[in-house]
Amino acid sequence: MTPSIPLVVFTDLDGTLLDHATYGWAAAQPALDRLAKIGAPVILASSKTAAEIIPIQHQLGLTGFPAIVENGAGLVGLGDGKTETQDYDRLRRVLDDLPADLRAGFRGFADMDLPEVVALTGLDTDAATRARTRAYSEPGLWNGDDISRAAFLTALKAQGVSARQGGRFLTLSFGKTKADRMDEVIARYSPAQTVALGDAPNDIEMLERANIGVIVANPHHPSLPPLKGEDKGRIIRTDRPGPEGWNLAVLALLDRFHPDFRPDKGPHQHG
Repeated sequence: MTPSIPLVVFTDLDGTLLDHATYGWAAAQPALDRLAKIGAPVILASSKTAAEIIPIQHQLGLTGFPAIVENGAGLVGLGDGKTETQDYDRLRRVLDDLPADLRAGFRGFADMDLPEVVALTGLDTDAATRARTRAYSEPGLWNGDDISRAAFLTALKAQGVSARQGGRFLTLSFGKTKADRMDEVIARYSPAQTVALGDAPNDIEMLERANIGVIVANPHHPSLPPLKGEDKGRIIRTDRPGPEGWNLAVLALLDRFHPDFRPDKGPHQHG
């Protein structure tokens, strides 16, 4: 049976679909419009919370699609984004039960006041408040040395807590990744093709899980190492950063997957 959904696109936000500095996405609008015309869901997959993701979905015209939140620790669908906080409360207890010398090196969002989160993220007060409305995971900054960081991560791992390094923050959770949540979305839509776009280490499993992965250039942090499948062309890299690179890559892939569709014609129209 031919899949009813031609393509599902999974995308990171900061530094990928959203500009690293301005959080704008205007440069990606042509590709977003073309994806909408062929009925391809765009699944936001981010370290952001449900409270942050849902307004962004509205602004991007992606309301009604699932979204992968808090680095894969949660998946929200068609509801209002309300989530339970048991995982987050348990995570904070694990942190606070660590030896004091290890705990002192990590400052999570709950350890910061609102102005500090505003300063670190560049978000306005309302957006930063949504970023602190967490249900599954805790982003933060490591301020200690590398040896202490390794001991910190080892102690957390013994309690079932994993750590993911994103473009800005080290995010702690109970182990689900963006790729784990991808599988749930793929099972729902059964698409013919999947594409994933990202720029940071916490995107690697997602990039490798998709049929085509796109590493979006981000000059604000080191490039990702060569990934599995990159030597065979299954993972590609953009030359342009952020939403500009996102747009060019998605349009090129749409030309490959759907060469009979152009913005000035409906699908499957020729001549």
